[in-house]
Amino acid sequence: MADMRAFRDEVRGWAAGGPGGAASDLAVRLGVRTAVLLEGPSDLAAVEALAARRGRDLDAEGVCVVPMGGAMSVGRYAGLLGPSGLGLRLAGLCDEGEQRFYDRALKRVRAASYSAFFVCVRDLEDELIRALGTARVEEIVRTEGDLRAWQTFLRQPAQHGRPRQQQLRRFLGTKKGRKIRYGHLLVEALEPEQVPAPLDDLLASL
Repeated sequence: MADMRAFRDEVRGWAAGGPGGAASDLAVRLGVRTAVLLEGPSDLAAVEALAARRGRDLDAEGVCVVPMGGAMSVGRYAGLLGPSGLGLRLAGLCDEGEQRFYDRALKRVRAASYSAFFVCVRDLEDELIRALGTARVEEIVRTEGDLRAWQTFLRQPAQHGRPRQQQLRRFLGTKKGRKIRYGHLLVEALEPEQVPAPLDDLLASL
């Protein structure tokens, strides 16, 4: 039975240059109404974790969350899925440093007024670390069995004198799969009032 994962896979193949017929058919069959465009799989993990905590079934609501594999792909995905493509409503997150690029890309494909993107200062990991506080994030690192790796990382000359928040943000990206795992874990650790505004506003908009 086709599901939202199948639709997401077809969209990614379409964006890579493949045919779009299967994605179009699945969008109709699954009742897809909104595509959430995210930079990568760690953002996907965070959005799915918060949705689950709040009792939201995004698939059942016709919302497909799509990791694009990088911010530079937003124009391509917006063109395929937005008003000039499948006609879906667009939403997502972007980093402050890339906001102007997103604005230009969405305007170019005539999706600027048909979308809702929320801005993280640096990126979503940075927002989550700031919301929880570095002491709480370090506690999660210890609980997850990554203390030795964290201590080894801190001994690297490049990390000496850097603010703890920057060290933690960099640490999460030093091993394949770690950002994805912690994207879920950090959201799970948040108190309801701690959810970063961009993530909170994104889910509320869907």
